[in-house]
Amino acid sequence: MIVKPAQSSNIKNILEKLNTFNSDPENGTTRVLFTEPEVEARKYIKEEMKKNGLVVREDSIGNIFATLEGTDPDLPPVWTGSHIDTVLKAGMFDGMAGVVAGIEAARLIKESKIPHKRNIEVIVYTSEEPTRFGLSCLGSRAMAGYLSLEQAKRLKDKQGNSLAEVLEGLGYDLSKFDEISFKKGEVFAAVELHIEQGAVLESMGLPIGIVDTISGPTKLEVSVYGKQSHAGGTPMNLRHDAFLACSEIALKVEKLAKKSSSKDTVATVGLVNVIPNASNVISGEVHFSLDIRDSDYEVKHKLIEELKDFTKQLEKSRGVTIKIRQINDDLPTKSDDRIIEIFENSCKEKNISYHKMVSGAFHDSMMVGKFAPIAMIFVPSKDGISHNPAEWTDYDDIAKGTDILADGLLKLSND
Repeated sequence: MIVKPAQSSNIKNILEKLNTFNSDPENGTTRVLFTEPEVEARKYIKEEMKKNGLVVREDSIGNIFATLEGTDPDLPPVWTGSHIDTVLKAGMFDGMAGVVAGIEAARLIKESKIPHKRNIEVIVYTSEEPTRFGLSCLGSRAMAGYLSLEQAKRLKDKQGNSLAEVLEGLGYDLSKFDEISFKKGEVFAAVELHIEQGAVLESMGLPIGIVDTISGPTKLEVSVYGKQSHAGGTPMNLRHDAFLACSEIALKVEKLAKKSSSKDTVATVGLVNVIPNASNVISGEVHFSLDIRDSDYEVKHKLIEELKDFTKQLEKSRGVTIKIRQINDDLPTKSDDRIIEIFENSCKEKNISYHKMVSGAFHDSMMVGKFAPIAMIFVPSKDGISHNPAEWTDYDDIAKGTDILADGLLKLSND
């Protein structure tokens, strides 16, 4: 089965046009879920899908499905795709490279005129980033049955708009929300091309990564309540400084991650809100996020329990109150051995060097893996930079990944 090679010029053209749908072009790429630029980007991508001979539909949360029909469309389909929303002040490749590679792969298969039994579907998953509603993977989470309509009504953005209200305002049919989810067996396989978002491939001088595990993230919201008081009038021994307690927690979680028995453990304090955030006032409250990830759930769980024990001791030693709210606690997702083998064989056939690796970043494939066999292809990120305007992946590298993707899709669609 010989598929025509991917055209890096096609990939470049679509990615650069997609990047024009941007609410902050002076500072990289910002395209937040269901804002005007994101809605316009959706329209553009659907047009490109149709232009390439795909049949397009959407579900009640806005997941986009573009179908290249097979000779036996009643069989469970093969999926590929990613997302087009971004974090604030991001780059132009995270998520988008996977969507564009999916469109290009479908075009290659169609133009090669090689028969395939199963439908091949290119997916745009709704809001992989938690930028607007504070929860990641909204579309794929709903597909996996982990996001109900009631939860969509409770999820709110900073303006107080619920996800359900926004969907309804855009014309999505919430009466069919229950139809979003999939059962095991309804999707034959799902594969996703993505930029690495790290520097492993570049450091090894390799063009392709094959992901065998996606680390599972746990997101915690931590609130520390101390006593707000005057910076000059309060002696050091009488202070209940919420910020210093927060600092100790941050340093403790770093220490726990560094001494972890798993090489894949990472922990990050990201968002921090200090109250009242004034130069001459001892902070009375601090609210911050904790992002903890690992390829080994038990190791991750043990770290979190150790951290909670530490915060109980800290409450006593600093005279503060600490509350921890768990937002999500996702299991790591293992890639399917059969799909990995297909990708490896394709790399060998094309004489392309590759590296099997863990993804520290989470992806929609993590949620799709709850109901379908999954695997991922990584392409290099320059200097390992992502979620940053300097994010860059060479178009030729995306094309190489697309060749492996197209080959895999064709083989899987004929299984």
